[in-house]
Amino acid sequence: MIVELGHFALALALVAALLQATVPLLGALRRDERLMAVSTSGALVTFLLVGLSYAALTWAYATSDFSVLNVWENSHSKMPDLYKITGVWGNHEGSMMLWLLILVFFSALVAIFGGNLPATLKANVLAVQGWIASAFLLFVLLTSNPFTRVLGLPGMNPPPAEGQDLNPVLQDFGLAIHPPLLYLGYVGFSVCFSFAVAALIDGRIDAAWARWVRPWALLAWTFLTAGIAMGSYWAYYELGWGGWWFWDPVENASFMPWLAGTALLHSALVMEKRQALKIWTVLLAILAFSLSLLGTFLVRSGVLTSVHSFASDPSRGLFILCILAIFIGGAFALFALRAGSLAPGGLFQPVSREGALVLNNLILVVATGAVLTGTLYPMLLEALTGDKISVGAPFFNIAFGWLMVPLIAVLPFGPLLAWKRGDMVAAASRLRLAFVLSLALGIIIWIARGDGPMLTALGVAGGLWLIFGALTDLWGRAGFARAGFSNGSRRLIGLPRSAFGAALAHAGLGVTVLGVVLVTSWETEQVLEMSAGQTVEAGGYSVRFDRESVRAGPNYVEDAAHFSILTGGVVQAETDSAKRIYPARQMPTTEAGIVSFGLSQLYISIGDKTEDGKLVVRIWWKPWILCIWGGALVMMAGGVVSLSDRRLRVGAPTRRPKAAPVLGAAE
Repeated sequence: MIVELGHFALALALVAALLQATVPLLGALRRDERLMAVSTSGALVTFLLVGLSYAALTWAYATSDFSVLNVWENSHSKMPDLYKITGVWGNHEGSMMLWLLILVFFSALVAIFGGNLPATLKANVLAVQGWIASAFLLFVLLTSNPFTRVLGLPGMNPPPAEGQDLNPVLQDFGLAIHPPLLYLGYVGFSVCFSFAVAALIDGRIDAAWARWVRPWALLAWTFLTAGIAMGSYWAYYELGWGGWWFWDPVENASFMPWLAGTALLHSALVMEKRQALKIWTVLLAILAFSLSLLGTFLVRSGVLTSVHSFASDPSRGLFILCILAIFIGGAFALFALRAGSLAPGGLFQPVSREGALVLNNLILVVATGAVLTGTLYPMLLEALTGDKISVGAPFFNIAFGWLMVPLIAVLPFGPLLAWKRGDMVAAASRLRLAFVLSLALGIIIWIARGDGPMLTALGVAGGLWLIFGALTDLWGRAGFARAGFSNGSRRLIGLPRSAFGAALAHAGLGVTVLGVVLVTSWETEQVLEMSAGQTVEAGGYSVRFDRESVRAGPNYVEDAAHFSILTGGVVQAETDSAKRIYPARQMPTTEAGIVSFGLSQLYISIGDKTEDGKLVVRIWWKPWILCIWGGALVMMAGGVVSLSDRRLRVGAPTRRPKAAPVLGAAE
C-alpha cells in the first residue's frame, strides 16, 4: 500500500509541477499577484509530494520489499541497514528520484527565502523550475518508474524471497554521501539557470539580479566541490587502482559544470560590483546547468562505459536528450534574442580587477571546452564513422594542465587590483615577497628530494604562490604595513567573511596543486610476489606481509592479507588488504589497505595467487597525496564562510534597489 501511495504521490507531483510551471507565467504576463503567488504554493506542494514519494521508496528498501522490482534488483536482506538506505540511489531509477527530490527542494528554498525578490522575477524563476521538474517527473513516470511491482513478470509469482544485492562497488560509505553532494551541486545550478531564463523573459538584468544569483551559485559550487572530492577519494580507495583522477568521462561530466560554475561566481561578482559582464554572466548561468544536464545524459544514456555510470536502455537516453535539447536549446534561443539588446554596463581598463576576472573566466571556459572536446569527440566519431578511439590522460594532462599555468600565475593579482583601473606595478610589488618565498621553497624542496624533473620545483612554487598570494591579500586588506600589528589584527577580524572565503578558496586550490604535483612527481609503485614473513621497502618504511585469513561479512566472503609497517624493526601501523566476493552477484571487489603518515600514504592492494602459492601485491608510496582532498576541503570551507556573510546570505534583507533598466535602455 505504501508503494502505491508513493507512486500516486509522484503522479500528483507532476500535476502540481505543471501548475507551478504555467499559472505563474500567466500571472506575470497579466501582472496578477494572485496568480503569481501560485508559484510559491506550487513549489512547496511539489516538494512535499516528491518527498512523500521518495520516503515510500526508501521504506520499501528499508523493509526489503522484494515485490518491488527496483528493490529486488538492487538490495538484499543481509545488507547492512546503511546500504539498504543508500541503495535507493545506487541505481538509475532511485538516483533519478534523488535528483528530483533535490530539484524540488531547491525550488522550495527559493519559494521560502525569495521574499525579497520582485514578485514577477520570483514567479518566473519558480515557473522555470516547475518546467524542469515536470520534464523529469514525466521522465521518471514513463521510463524509470521505481515503483513497478515484480508480479506479472515471468517467474515472479509469488514475489522472490531474496534480492539480487546492490552492486558491491557501491556498498561503501563513500557512496552514502557522494551522490547527494554531487546532485546538490548539479541541481543547485538549476536555480541560476532559472534566474537567467526568468530575467531574459522579464527583460530586466541588473546588479540586483547578480546579487540574488550569487548565493545560489556559491551554494551549488560548494556542494559540487564536495561531491567531486568525495567521488575522487572513493574511487581512489575503493577501486584498488591507486589513482585519484582518471579523466573518466563521468568524472569529466561533473568537472565541467564545476569549471563553468567557478567562472560564474567571478563573473557575477563583477556584475554586482560594476554592472559589467551582463551577457557573460547570463551565458555562464545557462552554461553551468546545461553542462549538468549533459552530465546527466552521459551517465544515463548508455553511450559510454564507466564505473560511475548507469547503463540504461537507449529510450531513456533519447528522452533525456530531448529534455536537454528543449531546455538548453530554448534557453540559448531566448538568450540569442535578448543578448543584442543588453547594454554593455560599466566600463573598465584591461589592467583592473574586472580585467583579471575576465581573463580568469576566459581561461576557465577554454579549459571547459578542452575537457568537453576530449570527452565527446570519441563518442561523436564513433556515431558518425563507426571508428573507436580513446582520449585518455595524456591529452587532458596537456590540454588542461597547460591552461592552468596562466590561471595560477595571474590569480593572486586579481584581488590586489582596484576596480575599473588598477596598478599592475603596485600589485606586483605587494606580491614580491610571496613570489620569492614560493620560488625559493619550490627549489629547496626539489633539491632536498634529489630527483624528479625541474618542472616539479615550478609546480610546487605554483601551489605555494596561490597560498601566499591569498595571505598577501588578507594582509593588505587588514593594512598591517600601515596600521601596525595591533590595529591590523583588529581590522583583519573585522573584514567581511566573503573576503576570508575567497582567500580560503584560492589557498585551497594552491594546496590541491601542491598535492597533485608532489604525488605525480614522487610516488613509487612496486608489483611483487610475496610470501608470509617477507618484507619490502617502500617510502622509507618496511612493509611486512604477516598472514592470510578468510573472513565472512554480512553478505560477502573475503580473503584478507595482513601487513605490518615498520621503522627500525618497530611496528608503526598495521593494515589489511582484501579481495571480496559477494555471492548474490558473484562479483569480486578489492579492498585496499591504506595507512597515512602525515599527509602521505602507503597504499597496498592484493591480487591473485601465483602457481607456487605466493600472493601478488602492489604497493604504492604516495607522498603528500592528502593535500589533494585537503585542498578541496579548504575550498569548501571558503564557500561556507562566504555564504555565512550576511551580504551573501540567501533571503537576507536588501536595500531598496533602483529601478532596473529594461533591456535595450540606455544606462
